[in-house]
Parts: sequence; C-alpha cells; structure tokens
Amino acid sequence: MKQQEINYWITAMLNRHERVSDLNITVGKPLQVESDGVLVPVDVTPPIRELTPFQTEVFALNLIGANQRLLRDLITRGSCDLSYSLNDETRFRVNIFHQKGHISAVLRKLETKLPTIEGFNFPDAFNLMARERNGLILFTGATGTGKTTSMAAILNKINDERPVHVVTLEDPIEYVHPHKVATFNQRELGDDFDQFASGLRAALRQAPKVILVGEIRDRETLEIALTAAETGHVVFSSLHTIDAGQTVNRILGMFEHDEQPQIRNRLADTIRWIVSQRLLPKIGGGRIAAMEILCTSLRVKDLIINGETEEKTFYNVIKAGSTSNMRTFDQHLLELYEMGLITEESAITFSSHRSEIKRGLDTVKSARGEKTSDIDELKMEQEETDDSFF
Repeated sequence: MKQQEINYWITAMLNRHERVSDLNITVGKPLQVESDGVLVPVDVTPPIRELTPFQTEVFALNLIGANQRLLRDLITRGSCDLSYSLNDETRFRVNIFHQKGHISAVLRKLETKLPTIEGFNFPDAFNLMARERNGLILFTGATGTGKTTSMAAILNKINDERPVHVVTLEDPIEYVHPHKVATFNQRELGDDFDQFASGLRAALRQAPKVILVGEIRDRETLEIALTAAETGHVVFSSLHTIDAGQTVNRILGMFEHDEQPQIRNRLADTIRWIVSQRLLPKIGGGRIAAMEILCTSLRVKDLIINGETEEKTFYNVIKAGSTSNMRTFDQHLLELYEMGLITEESAITFSSHRSEIKRGLDTVKSARGEKTSDIDELKMEQEETDDSFF
C-alpha cells in the first residue's frame, strides 16, 4: 500500500458524506467516518468489506513516516498523537493506538478556517474573556465537544485587537493563527517541547501576555498554570470534566488533603471563567454546542474556598447569575429548544437536572399553546359491585 492509496482512502472518506468529523480505521470493519455523531461505512474502489491487520498497520505507519519519537510512543505507551496534512487545506489530528494486538487509527478533521465569536454565535461572555488581563480561564467537556474551537475563537479575537505576545502549547496544533495585531508562537508537543509542564515553565521566560495550554493533565502543569495566572498572565486551558463544580473538585483532587485549603484560596484568586460544553444533534442536521458558563464573583469565591453545601451549590449560583453572563446547561438548553434548534428529547437527554428541564419545557410549550401532557383526560373509574358477594 503506497502513500497515494492512503491519500485516496482519506479523500474518499471525506467526500462520501457531509459534515465528516472523524475517520475511523479499525480491523474487521470497513472504512468508516463519523458524520453528525454517527459512524457510517464508506465505499471505495476496490471495495473493502473488512480492514485487515496489515492494511491498518501500513496505513498507520504511512502517517507516522520516519518519526522515531512517534514510533517509540506507539511501542512503549500503546498510542501516539500526531498531525497529518492531506494538502494545504485539509489537516487532521491523529491518534494511532494498539487494540487486541492490532493497530487502529482515528483522524479528527481540523478546520482550517479560524473560528470567530460572531461566526459561531458564541455568547457575549467570550468577548469579555478576550479582554481579560490575567487569571485562569478553563474550558471543560468530553473529547470532541468543541473546546479547542471555542478557545481558538477567543484567541482570534485577541489577535484582532491586542498587540500582545501569545504562546500556545498544543497536542497537536489545530488552528494556525497568523500574525495580525498580536504576535503568535505556536508550539507542538513532541516536536517543540516534551511535556506540557516543561513547555509552560519555559513559556514564562518568553514574555507572553496570553498562554494557551492544550490540556491540564497533571498536578505539575496545574501548579505552573496557577503561578502564571498569579503573575500577570491570562492562561487558557482545558479539562475533561462535565461542569464547573466537578472542575473545581477535579483540581482539588490533584492535591493532598492538607494542601487543599491553600489551593482553594489560590483558585479563588485566579479563576476568571469556567465554560463547560456538550455537543447536541441539531434539528435539520449538524450539531450545536450547549454551554454552562461560570464567571468569578464573591459567591463563586466563597464556594471555592468553603465548598458546596446542600443550599449553596455551583449550579444554583450559576443559575442566579444571568446578569453576570452566567448560565447553566439547563438554561441554555431551554433557549436552544425555544429557538427550534434542538428537540425536546435532546434537551432532556443532555440536561443536568431532568426535573428542572422538564418544568422549563412545559413552560415553553404552554406559551406556544401546545399541550404539556400526553394525558388528554383524567377519569375516575367507579368500581362495579357484584351482588353475589353480599
């Protein structure tokens, strides 16, 4: 199998379906792409009913090329991450990994056009984030929920408006930012630095005003990020957590119990925003992001320092903070449903509190004049008595 054949497969997979997000190469399955969140097979010529171990291995090795570091990672760690360019307009983030003695690969299609806050209808809070001069801004959610796109849109806004030095540490580089008003230095894990912690430590000596760390994966990276945020930098990063409350708890869990009071105080002083994202199927095709947004406030700082109680929770504080650009997932889901962008089923499935979202949905439907219950009539049945029992 030659490089030309690999590129033919990739091209065919991109062209067979609309809105392709991922390409899946797995032994025992045909070529597959993920379109609107669903895996679908792809036909090529000659046809491939089931990929063989040889085909997936050659495919993966062609992507790796002669990079010894990637080969070493694949052998010793079981997986490796890289970027791959089909041409100047088509780039992928690739993960190659072992499974049951075989090699599989997943290629995430990267957008080459830089996202904008206006173009994606991101909330006004994103414009405020672009103006922050220091502190920690975290984007959270599962893999593939659009965290990188959201941060890229904010960096693009900074690039349009602020003459500052921006350093990004990424794995791999997804969006390439040209030099506009800002100066960008984008560094890729493996090629330009060995670990996020060491790359972030070096960034502090590179005179940036804005730092992006692709992901906070360990305590050391978090500690350096906190230090950077405390010393006049604005630091963007991501975590794999589902909401603001879990994000704070995940950070605290990286430290010993006796260290947590100090970390709580540092977090209260440095966290500016926490944005959590979930991707939902959109009516008419495609997907749309639902977002929970937390902005620092006195009540938020109190929760970080003293912890949540039954009455005082991050959810309740965010719910009451709409005037401060905050919103819960449930509030945003109701907005999306009211706008006709998502179905009632999606709103319930992706909600944080089902009872609350159902009450909100009933309110929306009632305002539209729609019925809010499947029960049309309530009838009381009279029990029939049988004279034979008397």
